[in-house]
Amino acid sequence: MQLPGVDPRRAADLIGRFPGLPVLVVGDVMLDRFIVGRVTRISPEAPVPVVQFESEYVRLGGAANVANNIASLGGAATLVGAVGADAAGARLRAELSAVGVGVEGIMTDASRPTTEKVRIVTERNQQVARVDYERDTDVSADIERALVERARHLAAASNTLLVSDYLKGTITRPLVQALIETKRRVIIDPKIPHLACYAGASLITPNHHEAEIATHCRIRSEDDAREAAREFRTRAQCEAVLITRGEHGMWLSDAQTEGAIGAVTREVADVTGAGDTVVATLALALAAGATLAEAAVLANHAAGIVVGKFGPATVSPDELRASLRLA
Repeated sequence: MQLPGVDPRRAADLIGRFPGLPVLVVGDVMLDRFIVGRVTRISPEAPVPVVQFESEYVRLGGAANVANNIASLGGAATLVGAVGADAAGARLRAELSAVGVGVEGIMTDASRPTTEKVRIVTERNQQVARVDYERDTDVSADIERALVERARHLAAASNTLLVSDYLKGTITRPLVQALIETKRRVIIDPKIPHLACYAGASLITPNHHEAEIATHCRIRSEDDAREAAREFRTRAQCEAVLITRGEHGMWLSDAQTEGAIGAVTREVADVTGAGDTVVATLALALAAGATLAEAAVLANHAAGIVVGKFGPATVSPDELRASLRLA
């Protein structure tokens, strides 16, 4: 069953409500650093390419990319997470502040480095290597308590809470449950090893592979997607699930609505961070008063835009309007 699209006037009205809508993002913040160069020869020391440095830049990653997407669409994003007492943490705070994301929920944990992914890429955006600086064990009990306290305090200003779980140590059961206990809408971009922590969530957005792992179901058709979504809702004890299926679009399932959302045809440059854009758009659309099906359609269009860009990227309201043919 294919879900209907959104009426153009309704879509325009929803996007018009995005500016200033508060969304609290809680999760694993990251800094993505790109070192760009030219490859003209192979090293005589080992069979690896020699990259001649040309430039370097950074992007916000993980939960920071989610918050950046909310800000790019006009929302008022506040972020709760942890960084290290290092240069990457200071850079991450500065980059977040520069795009208007509230950083009062960012804690400093001197016992671990800021999660940073350094990619070495060619001029044509071909990745040569990646170096990860991270510690993916759970944060200490003291930091966890501080994150719970900060999240509870900041949640009071928003009816929509978003959990971005990358298994880097920030998201723990007590933190998620503290958010669910606020009785606000809680959207979770999950990691399956934490599935038992998400009970009571309003909406969970696994990708195709994650849904298969969680349900032990192969998803090869819409019928498979329907059964997997129902099973996922049962196992996760959540109200709704939106399975993102790449070129096959999405499958939405809750007590009232089930159906497919067809993919928006685009030339794919990079799928990095597409899930971040999906949950950010979902959160803003729901905060604006969209139904779950309407929010999923808008998020689907936003994902179609961002996969045409390289690296973690954002979507603007004008781009979203153009994709929906509202411009």
